[in-house]
Formats: sequence, C-alpha cells, structure tokens
Amino acid sequence: MLNEFKAKKLNRLFNQNSTTEFGFGNTGNASGQRILNKDGTANIKRIGEPKFNVVNIFHSLIMMSWWKFSLFVFGFYFTLNLLFTLTYYTLCPDDIAGMIYTNENNKFLEIFFFSSQSLTTVGYGRLNPTGALAGSIASIESMLGLLGFALATGLLYGRFSRPTAKLLYSENVILTTYHHPTLSKDAPTALMFRIANARRNQLLEVEATVLFSYTEMINGKAQRKYSNLILEIPKINFLALSWTIVHPINEESPLHGLTAIDLENIEAEFMISLKAIDDTYVQQIYDRNSYHFNEIKWDVRFASMIGKSENGATTLDLKMISALEKTNNQNA
Repeated sequence: MLNEFKAKKLNRLFNQNSTTEFGFGNTGNASGQRILNKDGTANIKRIGEPKFNVVNIFHSLIMMSWWKFSLFVFGFYFTLNLLFTLTYYTLCPDDIAGMIYTNENNKFLEIFFFSSQSLTTVGYGRLNPTGALAGSIASIESMLGLLGFALATGLLYGRFSRPTAKLLYSENVILTTYHHPTLSKDAPTALMFRIANARRNQLLEVEATVLFSYTEMINGKAQRKYSNLILEIPKINFLALSWTIVHPINEESPLHGLTAIDLENIEAEFMISLKAIDDTYVQQIYDRNSYHFNEIKWDVRFASMIGKSENGATTLDLKMISALEKTNNQNA
C-alpha cells in the first residue's frame, strides 16, 4: 500500500508538463552530481578544445578570481624577468656597466635588477648596457615590457568595468510550514531560500526564477526533466534588505507530497537564476546558484537578519544570511 502511494506521488510529478529544455539536455546524470556549481557555473568538463585559444585565455583572465589574476600577473612578470636575466648572464654577463658585486650570487642579482629596470623602462642610471648584444637584448625586453603592461592595463580595465553581482545566498534551501493570508492560499508548506546584496551598490528590478530539475527512469534510462516553480513574489523593485524567495507548495506544485526520500531518489536540484539592474553601471547583471537535494533543511525557518541600531536606524546582519531556527513543528 505504501509503495502504491509513493508510486502515485511520483507518477503525478512525472505526468506534469515539464520545461522541455534548459540548456543541459535531458540525459540523466548517473553519478548524482549537481548540474550547477554553487558559484553558478555549469558542472561540465569540456574536452577536445584547442590547448591554446586566445579567446579562451582572455575570457579566463577576465573571469578568474582576483587572487588568481594577481598571482598570474606577478608570476608572469617574475618568470619573464628571470628568463631575460638568464639570457644576460649566459650571453653577455660583463656587458652591463655599473654593477657592484663581490661574488657570483651578487652578480646574478645585479643582472636581475637591471633586467627588471629594462622590462619596466624605469632605468635608474647606475646599470646600463655597454655592448651591442646587451643593448639589443635590453631593447627587445623594453618592447616586451611595454606590450605586457599595456595588456595588463587592458585586462585590469576589463575586470573593473565589467558589472558583476555579488549576492549572498543562504547555505540551505528550506522546506517548512508557511502561510500567507493573501499570497499563498491553500499552500500549507513552502520551499524558500534567502539572498542579500553583499555590496553597497544598489540593485533595482531584481527578478528571480527557480527551475526544479529531477530524473525519471524511462525504458531503463535516466532522463533529466525540468519544471518551473511558481514563486510567491518573483520580482522586487529594490534589494535594500534581504529577500526570502518563496515557492508555495500547493496541489499544483510539482513538489506537492514529495518527501526527503523522494527528492533524493529523483536527484532533485533547484537552479536559481537572478537578474537585476546595477545602479552603478546602469546595466543588467545576472547571477546563478543551485541547491541539491542534500542541501534541503526541513521544518526550520530563517532567523531574522534585520535589527535596529542605537540611534534607531535599520541594520542588516549579513552574517545571519544562513541562520536557522526551529519551528513549532520541530521537536525541541
């Protein structure tokens, strides 16, 4: 009897109209891995690409994190400087005037500093090339230095001028009792998560969509299906505080009647897409995230992030973005 009830619940889900395509195809993921990573990137490993692709290199340098970009720039500068130092030291170590050294290690350091001065076109004056070979190498190094710093400047401008979102998401999505007298009638439970703006810029016209992804066995093969979840409030005009995004689970919801075991069996994933207008750049920005079935918390609620300061001003504690507290339905 229990198996019949469970089968009826899942059949109700599988028989619903689903979104035909999301961009990831319909092939199920047998390993149970998520479709979207937590940073919003696709959990797909690309193979067969050319090893050296200028477009991909540029895109990677623009999109990578700041610490990786800084490490790349300083590493490239140090490596190029070291290569020219080895060239001077091997081909014309005595054609650099003004060096002061007492041993070979000091000599190598002097040549290294001369190389860095040539690469950056600083030229303090004490060290200078005297021979034709050293002068030729120094001129080539200066030209590469100018080109390199021009490229670095362009990359820095591209990184600073690209509008990006910096949203905080709650660590978990929760499924709990919920009641709103006008907006969520006949929906005793709801799926919800919380977001907040981590930056001080203003986000306008913030719109959210949530896609429910699940697998269904068809003729012995796992097929990935998608269903749009109807949100209680899909759009707000201004993200000044936090925003708890709610999907009321009524009889029309694809989540109606599903348990934690059901969501695990169908490898449920909730993919979030957000778009807004950045007031600083006056451009539209996008952000993505996802929650896997094992990131669902049941019968809890979000603790308040909003408070008051001593002078009566409203405060928002961003550290509380994932804070949860018990509901009346949860055992103490």
